[in-house]
Amino acid sequence: MTDLSKRPEAPRAARDWLPVLSQYRQPQLPRTIWALVITLGPLVVLWSLAWISLSGPWIITLALDVLIGFFLMRTFCLQHDCGHGSLFANRRTCNIVGGLLGVVTITPYAVWREAHDRHHRSSGNLDTRDLGEIVTLTIDQYRARGFWGRLGYRMYRSPVFLFLLAPFLLFFLQYRIPLGMMGAGVRYWISAMTTNLGIIAILGAIYYFGGWEPILLIFFPSTLFGAFAGVWTFYMHHQFDGAHFDGADDWQVHEAALHGSSQIIMPRWLQWFTANITLHHVHHLYARIPFYRLPEVLRDHPELAAINRVSIRESLAGLWMNLWDPKTRRLVSFAEAKAL
Repeated sequence: MTDLSKRPEAPRAARDWLPVLSQYRQPQLPRTIWALVITLGPLVVLWSLAWISLSGPWIITLALDVLIGFFLMRTFCLQHDCGHGSLFANRRTCNIVGGLLGVVTITPYAVWREAHDRHHRSSGNLDTRDLGEIVTLTIDQYRARGFWGRLGYRMYRSPVFLFLLAPFLLFFLQYRIPLGMMGAGVRYWISAMTTNLGIIAILGAIYYFGGWEPILLIFFPSTLFGAFAGVWTFYMHHQFDGAHFDGADDWQVHEAALHGSSQIIMPRWLQWFTANITLHHVHHLYARIPFYRLPEVLRDHPELAAINRVSIRESLAGLWMNLWDPKTRRLVSFAEAKAL
């Protein structure tokens, strides 16, 4: 006899998933506290070990920097959940914890939260060029640009810029002031400046006890690696074969959220460091779900587990998908666009 409970669910419209996913939005305080402990605790231990390793072979310090970078990425993901109000039931608690984590990730919490909210409100909309977005042009928009406009877009979309220069520019320079929100209210200035003061206090203490060496050989490399890993993950969430884009007239927020966000399949240890953010299609459709409950959604709803699956190897192909072709409704490379 067929087990009816195991049958695949009938396809639903993206909006129809909202009442289903709302059942998973309630955070569980013990799991939240434990997530913070096992993220920040090892971060402190690894920093201590890296400091001790400065008197030994540099390769040990470098290896510890990479581990610290992974834990910084996970810390950023917890800050991300605070920004969505999903890590704690109380929004004020989310904001306080998120602000403190923002000092660790050198990311002003209120500034980033507003930019990220805009991303959720416009992701996949080809006619919106807002903060928090990776600019994606259609073939016609690209061809309509002059020589320098096309060259600038090619440079912007190059892996060298996106994954080497952009993480540094974004985290070490752009986040030091509320760029794009400088006239939007004093709270963004307060967020940026208090985060800067917190960073200065931490770096001052490090310098007082250890001089420039731990700053140059631990703080900068580990933070830069965490920034690189975060930017790479964000890019692969929306730039993949099967992504979903529309012009403003046809764009619909829920369809764009579900079908324009990937589900990156990776080893469990790496998914742990990303705090399940790689289950991005579910997160984008219902951002109030705590990160530790996202796997429950896929377990209970196989239809969602089966869509937008992208392996790490397949995600690398997204590095060369730079333009949107409305006719075939897929991302294409510059070479493919030229052939078309």
